[in-house]
Amino acid sequence: MYPEIKVYNTLTRKLEVFAPSTPGIVKMYVCGPTVYDYNHIGHARTYVLFDAIKRYLALRGYHVIHVMNITDIDDKIIKRANDEKREWKEIADTYAKDYLDSLEKLNIRVDIHPRVTEHIREIIEFIEVLIEQGYAYVAPSGSVYFEVDKYPDYGRLSNRLEKSLWSQETEFVGEKKKPYDFALWKAWKPGEPYWEAPWGKGRPGWHIECSVMSTKYLGKQIDIHGGGTDLIFPHHENERAQSEAALGVNPWVKYWMHVGMLMIGSEKMSKSLGNIIPLREAFKKWPPGAIRLWYYMAHYRKPQVFSEESMKAAVKFYEKLVAAEDLLRRLVKEVVDPHKASEKDLKIHEELLRLRIAFHKALSNDFNTPEALAVVSNFLSIVFREIQYNPRYILVVTAYRLLREFDSVLGVLDKDVGEVGIGVDTVDRLIKIVVDIRKELRRRKLYDLADRIREELGKEGIVLLDKGIETTWVRKK
Repeated sequence: MYPEIKVYNTLTRKLEVFAPSTPGIVKMYVCGPTVYDYNHIGHARTYVLFDAIKRYLALRGYHVIHVMNITDIDDKIIKRANDEKREWKEIADTYAKDYLDSLEKLNIRVDIHPRVTEHIREIIEFIEVLIEQGYAYVAPSGSVYFEVDKYPDYGRLSNRLEKSLWSQETEFVGEKKKPYDFALWKAWKPGEPYWEAPWGKGRPGWHIECSVMSTKYLGKQIDIHGGGTDLIFPHHENERAQSEAALGVNPWVKYWMHVGMLMIGSEKMSKSLGNIIPLREAFKKWPPGAIRLWYYMAHYRKPQVFSEESMKAAVKFYEKLVAAEDLLRRLVKEVVDPHKASEKDLKIHEELLRLRIAFHKALSNDFNTPEALAVVSNFLSIVFREIQYNPRYILVVTAYRLLREFDSVLGVLDKDVGEVGIGVDTVDRLIKIVVDIRKELRRRKLYDLADRIREELGKEGIVLLDKGIETTWVRKK
């Protein structure tokens, strides 16, 4: 019996039992990047953690539809294009490719990846609805603004209930009815890209795009809307206001979920502070699988502080997982006696089953990944302390299945677990022959030759583990 899943809802500020609007289906929208620069490890924290949430929900039997936008027209994109004397579309395409390449390396699969510039017609139609219903107005410049005072629930998501806390865009304050009204459509300026609209040429404001694209692909109501905590205000507050106003639904989003910021010391990692670590540089230094594991070391709602030491710990954890996968994959093909098990074997087997329950308990409790990693760490200890030297059928098969279940959420061994590449079986048999020959050399006390074999295999990433006269091996990646 699985524990019920509970999630923290930013809107209500409490843990709630997870129950999607449509049984068995989860509609999830996560705010993606504005593609004006290279993605950094702060951005990827959101991408990885929502991917893990999606994976756990899938493990629990839900069909998850995961939509994440790409903002490919924005003030920052235009500014960079002007500064570098390049076309804005070239800027957007360059950094969109970097983003998509990063997702590929991090083993993240998004179901639908809409771009803003491919949805201009739908954005215009959405704005027209807001104007017709009296929630938006056209300014003399041709810009269109959402009239915040018309939406009485504004400020509840961000807990900014005083109007003095609502001031947003300082540009064009004179043409707004109130300073805190926000742009749905920005009137064209010379030298900027534009699209034709009934109220004049221009381009979408930032907030409207997510309301439109989420609605198009997920319908009028969403189960999970996610992003970083820095998006709660004004972005998600504005999204919520314009969406519930236009669609006439409340709540538009059932569960608002937000990922804490990545910190360098006491400061948020950001381009403006110049303290970022681009993902493309991080991949040169650490394995993508280790980076994924590192994000799980802090709860998604809390800030995470970067340090070289914590990343090194993640690398060691990753290497241990890879070694366990390699060992168990090989042992599954070697163990042949399913007919008996000792009392000790049965106790170890019970402990493996308890770890499975603990893993689900951790992730059902608001996706507590640090607690889940502690469970996996205990599992690895059993693999290398007990199963490696006592490869009983019941233990090897159970551990292998459990590792596959863990990794269906962790996502660091997806391309390896359960798949044997061309020639791997042959290589494994050859390594076993070499290990057996070395065993005989050690028995004859020809230790120099035995050590030479260990050294040469080590250069090829094969690590030998001696216990008495017996030897097992694992492959490092």
